Amino acid sequence: MTTDTAPTFKTQSIGQPGEPGAFAVERERIAAYAAATNDSIPQHAAGDLAPPVFSIVPAFQSAAEASVAVIPPELIGAILHGEQDFHFHKPIEPGMVLESISTPVGIRQRSSGVTVVVRCETRDQAGELVTEQYMTSFVRGAQGVEDVGVIAPEHGFPDQLRESEPVAEVAQTYDADQTFRYAEASGDPMPIHLDDEFAKSVGLPGIIIHGLCTMAFASVAALKSFAPDDPTRLKRLAVRFASIALPEQTITTKIWEAGERDGRSAYAFETASEAGLVIKDGWAEIS
Repeated sequence: MTTDTAPTFKTQSIGQPGEPGAFAVERERIAAYAAATNDSIPQHAAGDLAPPVFSIVPAFQSAAEASVAVIPPELIGAILHGEQDFHFHKPIEPGMVLESISTPVGIRQRSSGVTVVVRCETRDQAGELVTEQYMTSFVRGAQGVEDVGVIAPEHGFPDQLRESEPVAEVAQTYDADQTFRYAEASGDPMPIHLDDEFAKSVGLPGIIIHGLCTMAFASVAALKSFAPDDPTRLKRLAVRFASIALPEQTITTKIWEAGERDGRSAYAFETASEAGLVIKDGWAEIS
């Protein structure tokens, strides 16, 4: 007689930092990332200043390794990117050599799966903090986990804002080759974004847009609306990924004023395609 046992999450890894990863920032890589996310903000397009969501690029390997230090290998295929939260302390510019260290900081049982939160710090050569980010992975269908550690910082959409009109509304359209350009510029080659047959084999309608590419689109909408001349005024950008988006779809980001937080102007936003929300609980803070 055999007994099926659920895969075991490695909760002993919570709070244990991984190995540091180094990354040299090149102007060409910045410009390629801007082009891959249809970002026409001049400083980004020229490669003089990294777009906000580019911050995932130097940290991607480190953050992914921290996630799989907790998640059992047999559940890797069940992972979805649930949330992303960037806190910007210093601009990323060409010539920097950055070091990222990621730590899994929390795990929570949810009704339909498990969330794992990773906190990553990226610092420059002088040891100064450049970006702090929280990446939340959702493991579909996983059960039987004890809550350990902390959750990511809150960034919910204030319900009272729905009684008012948004202060900005920006429509953008994905290109047919968006995922291929984004995969190369970001270093994220997951086959659900590049292989139509593979995507369909795991229950998707076909190739889907990277969530962080959609987040980058939303960042452009916010910056062009509220900080067009100085993108470095963006100090926080956080989202919860709600659903998939497809190449050649048009998405619309609606933005509401949400008062002040820590002396900054706060904005709540949502991004939707014709099929429904792709980003919810969006939050931006601009100095």
